[in-house]
Amino acid sequence: MDFDFGSLFGKKNAPLVGLDISTSGVKLVELSESGQGDLRVERYASEPLPRGAVVDGNIENIEQVSEAVRRAWKRSGARSRLVALGMPPAAVITKKIILPAGLSEDEMEMQVENEANQYIPFALDEVSLDFDTIGVAQNSPDDIEVLLAASRKEKVEDRVAVAEAAGLKPVVMDVESYAARAAIARITAQLPNAGQGQIVALFQIGANITHISVLLDGQTLYEREQPFGSGQLTQDIVRTYGMSPEEAESRKKSGDLPEGYDRELLEPFLESAALEISRALQFFYTSTPYTRIDHIFLAGGGALLPGLVDVVASRTRIETMVISPFQGMKLAPSIHEKLLRNDAPAYLVACGLAMRRFDR
Repeated sequence: MDFDFGSLFGKKNAPLVGLDISTSGVKLVELSESGQGDLRVERYASEPLPRGAVVDGNIENIEQVSEAVRRAWKRSGARSRLVALGMPPAAVITKKIILPAGLSEDEMEMQVENEANQYIPFALDEVSLDFDTIGVAQNSPDDIEVLLAASRKEKVEDRVAVAEAAGLKPVVMDVESYAARAAIARITAQLPNAGQGQIVALFQIGANITHISVLLDGQTLYEREQPFGSGQLTQDIVRTYGMSPEEAESRKKSGDLPEGYDRELLEPFLESAALEISRALQFFYTSTPYTRIDHIFLAGGGALLPGLVDVVASRTRIETMVISPFQGMKLAPSIHEKLLRNDAPAYLVACGLAMRRFDR
């Protein structure tokens, strides 16, 4: 869903870079089509962010973030300066509404604004507002279902400012959870029977927040955020071994830590993560009519922790896998397959944003 940027200048499949800005770093992905609708990974790159540059999805230091974006774009070798950006779900209000079919674009905009006044707790001149037609309304062929989305203008403008300061041009603004859902749809389609009737729980484990989405046949049944992430393990390493946060994060990824780390820090953290995931599933069961989950997908930087899959599967008794958004895609010659495989779960949102290139 775009926020007032319009189409990609009418160019179908114009090169587009998906740019994900999170608390821990920036990630970008560029995809292309390689015949028969197959996607190919052309480029990807990431850059860490200093602590405090992005807090709770809010960009606190535009200069630091834009510099990280510039470095990642340069290192990736991307030539396109058109980017798709994502907004954190907590920064966006979304609402499905029913409107009469056959309205003109202007009439629909007026109706959407009238409806938005009921749901948005800010003055409309303070928000970026957009809408997307979903299709004919269920049980009412004369009406259509429309999804409206709104975010505070300054939150949208901060992300635009970051991209522009890095020399890039934002053309699409999506919601991070929608971008992740687009990437997940490809993976679910590779399950037996193309995943039909399968209830999938996606846990995107970030530095400080874990975003939970439960999906069935492409529809979201449940969404929630929990204040839990792999940054807690980094803090444990800092406290226990006297390292800087940057060194702790680097050595956590490489596994280059003192003897006793696995027993003293990693294993207790994995148990804690599995407990958080179990609790999230219990919330889902008690707040919806559903009583089962068929698959657990783990993504985000925290999903890369060794042993997490086994601990979660053991505690929940549900088939659990770490997912790559690039699964089934072809790779450009410049892409190092092993490195990509190690990094892939952290690129779910960036990949989903890059897929917006093929929407039109």
